[in-house]
Amino acid sequence: MNDFQLKLILSILGGVVFSFVFIILAFALPLEDKNPTFKKLPQGLLEKVSDSVNKKK
Repeated sequence: MNDFQLKLILSILGGVVFSFVFIILAFALPLEDKNPTFKKLPQGLLEKVSDSVNKKK
C-alpha cells in the first residue's frame, strides 16, 4: 500500500472516530438542568409592582 492510500484511510478513520465521539457526547450530556430554580418572592412594594408588570408581558 502506498503512502497516499494509507493517509487517506487513516484520515477517514480519524474523521469517523472524531465525529462518533461528539455524537456520544451529545447523548451523554444533559440538555437541561434537572434541579428546579426557585424565584425569590417579591417583598417590597416596588418589587411586587415590577413582578406584576413582568407577568403581564
